[in-house]
Amino acid sequence: MEEKRVVVTGMGAITPIGNNIEEFWRGIKNGECGIDKITEFDASDFKVKLAAELKGYNPENYFDKKACKRMDKFVQLSIIAAREAFKDSGINEENTNMERVGVVVSSGIGGLNTIEEQNKIVIEKGVDRISPLYIPMSIVNMATGNIAIDLGAKGESFCIVTACASSTHAIGESYRMIKHGYQDVVITGGTEASITPTGIYGFTNAKTLTSVEDKNRASIPFDKERSGFVMGEGAGILILEDLEHAKKRGAKIYAEIIGYGASSDAYHITSPLPDGNGGARAMISAIKDAKIDSSEISYINAHGTSTHLNDMCETKAIKTALGEENAKKVMVSSTKSNTGHLLGAAGAVESIVCIKAMEDSFVPPTINYKVPDEECDLDIVPNEGRNKEIKISMSNSLGFGGHNSSIIFKKYN
Repeated sequence: MEEKRVVVTGMGAITPIGNNIEEFWRGIKNGECGIDKITEFDASDFKVKLAAELKGYNPENYFDKKACKRMDKFVQLSIIAAREAFKDSGINEENTNMERVGVVVSSGIGGLNTIEEQNKIVIEKGVDRISPLYIPMSIVNMATGNIAIDLGAKGESFCIVTACASSTHAIGESYRMIKHGYQDVVITGGTEASITPTGIYGFTNAKTLTSVEDKNRASIPFDKERSGFVMGEGAGILILEDLEHAKKRGAKIYAEIIGYGASSDAYHITSPLPDGNGGARAMISAIKDAKIDSSEISYINAHGTSTHLNDMCETKAIKTALGEENAKKVMVSSTKSNTGHLLGAAGAVESIVCIKAMEDSFVPPTINYKVPDEECDLDIVPNEGRNKEIKISMSNSLGFGGHNSSIIFKKYN
């Protein structure tokens, strides 16, 4: 079977620095930091007091009261971003067979708000008071399920859960579905809403979150003083489409996906391989799939979580995958310095950054960077963005369990 070319024809996002694509990208270009004190609950006695929350989010601005009560926040966010992306794409029943429109939207954790709320009811009121909607509100596939219902997408739909690599895997597998002819269109990406007491303390006790209280020194990828990541929340959705299908209906094309690679460290449940070999193999696979030379990649949006191990190991992985010479030339940044770590939504939001960077010829900076680290000696575009043409960009995601995924985008001509 002839392989199809796969393009991006729609995008949607809701993030800590903007509640739609336009606001989000403006926030990236302006170097905004979405991190601040936690307001979702009283964290005054917590070791960790900062998170990257959505600003001014009210579900009733998007859904009726009944719908608000029947969907966990992570599902709400996924639908908001999906509606924006779908409208942006211009797809409808007149120009597309909806039975060939798939949905692959991931989350790392799922309905943690609902799980906490219902467990509290069990303790205080007993098991008979558990909501009959507890399970369908909390299970991780319900972002995909609800988006399919909301937008009428009747093709293949499923959910990939690989922790912080979830949405990059979702985009990659969606790309393969179209490339090999199984679907014409796939609505894909990720969503997360885990800024809750157990979410924050679970990661705190796993020693992955920073306890720094200065929001401008909390999420500082590749900085020598980094001490852990900052939890973020939000969603990012891409509409992927067969190029010929997109051209036939006169769609606007943002970018082409040309490569995808994935691997497993097979090493540790939370720590990456010290030599970065797992992440490197995912990048190498993506480069081979794209049929390009590593020197053609101008920009990498790194996983760059701001933990000591991740940033050091990802630096080694980039050097292994691209070779020392090309690794010194490529521009690398981590926009988790702006948004915090959106866990299962991170890869999708960061893929949008790659696409917008190519569209605007603007390389986003790693903000709030102060102290260079000899272990992280790449060109991490510190503090100031650059006006540079980018023809090919790559987004990396690494997840607990040793899951690695990389995706390569090309400017569409």
